[in-house]
Amino acid sequence: MYQFFVEPSQIQDKKVTITGSDVNHIKNVLRLKAGEEIAVKNGVDGKEYRCGIEEFTQDQVICSLRFVREEGVELPSKVYLFQGLPKADKMELIVQKAVELGVYEVIPMAVNRCVVKLDEKKARAKVNRWQGIAEAAAKQSKRGVIPSVKAPMTMKEAAAYARDMDTKLIPYELAEDMAHTKRVIEAIRPGESVAVFIGPEGGFEESEVSEAIAAGIVPITLGKRILRTETAGLAVLSWLMYHFE
Repeated sequence: MYQFFVEPSQIQDKKVTITGSDVNHIKNVLRLKAGEEIAVKNGVDGKEYRCGIEEFTQDQVICSLRFVREEGVELPSKVYLFQGLPKADKMELIVQKAVELGVYEVIPMAVNRCVVKLDEKKARAKVNRWQGIAEAAAKQSKRGVIPSVKAPMTMKEAAAYARDMDTKLIPYELAEDMAHTKRVIEAIRPGESVAVFIGPEGGFEESEVSEAIAAGIVPITLGKRILRTETAGLAVLSWLMYHFE
């Protein structure tokens, strides 16, 4: 079953209108025909709108609404991944897999040990690229929303952004043992927001960890092995998915 995202305004009176690049994809890549069923989500309410293709125009695919699946596929809590900017194209993998695992937002961080340095123009282009990857991953994994990828923040800005979130975690090699990590995760209740702070290659500097702890961010361990930056966040997201679901 192919899935597409539309704006809420495109679902009206049992009609669903698909526009933009998806039109060409449906017509010329997937070669779907009138009568075939597709799934549509509006990225807001988490519902799945099943509809049948009625007709094609030059720039629209017009569908009739058949039924709505109310049960959602989203985690019961919003999880925010604060990711230190990694080298090369690792961020693309991180965004893709984080979306598959249920993340709500990805916030890149430009911290002290980041090798990658982005000026405003490069950052804007990168964020657009990452947002496109997030949308594609949301379609593939049948998400009810398209997670947002924010503009890069400093550690101070990220800590301020997470100020009102319920649980804030920072994996750190000097944190307590796994029993502590287990207690912290098991204490998170459905509906509570969770922030996960991941350092770049080389991790966070001690001063940054101290700054995070002062801001109420709780250090946890990820085990006896040192994980790469592209692995660490996905490990925490996997634990949270298991805990909630």
